[in-house]
Amino acid sequence: MKIVSVASAFPPKAYSQQSISGTLKELWRDRLNHPAAFDRLHANCGVQQRHMLLELEDYEGIENFGQSNDLWIQAAEGLGEEAITKAARLAKIELSSLAAFFFVSVTGIASPSIDARLVNRLRLARSIKRIPIFGLGCVAGAAGIARAADYVRAFPDQVALLLSVEICSLSWQRDDLSTANLIASGLFGDGAAAVIVAGDQTGLEGVHVIATRSSFYPNTEDVMGWDISERGFRLVLAPTVPDVIETYLRDDVDGFLGAQGLTRGDIASWIIHTGGPKVLRAIESTLELSSTALNASWSSLRRVGNLSSASVLLVLEEFLRNRRGKPGTYSLLAAMGPGFCSELVLLRW
Repeated sequence: MKIVSVASAFPPKAYSQQSISGTLKELWRDRLNHPAAFDRLHANCGVQQRHMLLELEDYEGIENFGQSNDLWIQAAEGLGEEAITKAARLAKIELSSLAAFFFVSVTGIASPSIDARLVNRLRLARSIKRIPIFGLGCVAGAAGIARAADYVRAFPDQVALLLSVEICSLSWQRDDLSTANLIASGLFGDGAAAVIVAGDQTGLEGVHVIATRSSFYPNTEDVMGWDISERGFRLVLAPTVPDVIETYLRDDVDGFLGAQGLTRGDIASWIIHTGGPKVLRAIESTLELSSTALNASWSSLRRVGNLSSASVLLVLEEFLRNRRGKPGTYSLLAAMGPGFCSELVLLRW
């Protein structure tokens, strides 16, 4: 199994963190008791700018979940088409050759799902197998690669597509000044990424997927997720996320690598989901990584923020474009998300 290409797509509007913070402070001016503390919170998110679907002042005009979800559907189709087209061009394949279509998102819902709409829009094969996945959140980018690799392991002469689209800005709750929502307003951005995964008999070249592992952590479902109501998606984000990482991740990584006859010392590069500064620091500490090991993740966080399931795919795109490993070296791709759970993917260049 090989990852042949990765391509991203973003809404055209990008705003500095200061602009976003200023707009939200004005929106919440009558209810924000400590504006200086809000400024510090946004500054501590490690984000310099983010892409947003709408003009900042237009978010106040969204009155209900139906409106925001309609916007998500429209954006998912447009950004999805752009990302898929770019990924196929990089892989030098025809869109009609795609045999399976995995779609992941946690910021909107649709039936027919976005993959079905894009089959029509892109004139994909009528026989394409569609696998829409909702609810995995930040872990879904890594999980999607793993499931696509599972597919082409079973069908080595076929090519699979993974698409992630996250329009996180549409989940902002304007009447919610909880710590979780304030953090979300400073951390999450909008964007999409597409990945082409090919079987070994296709003749396509790429980064080898050697092994994958899923880990579920019992009784942690209140750590991260959504409370869903008529107002839309309200973020659940417990302050214990770094604690869960410190409790489980090292043993999971060591056990996974050990099963392949490897140790952390054999990993030349780490392709890690940009969960936020506390998450990245917890991963650095738990896995005993060098101060530069997660530079690509920190850079992505600064440039575009956290894009939920798409984030780890953006870091992977950066490695494929500018940080390719030497032939034969290993990388570990990892993400964590609601469940609480983790997904690990071992790659060989």
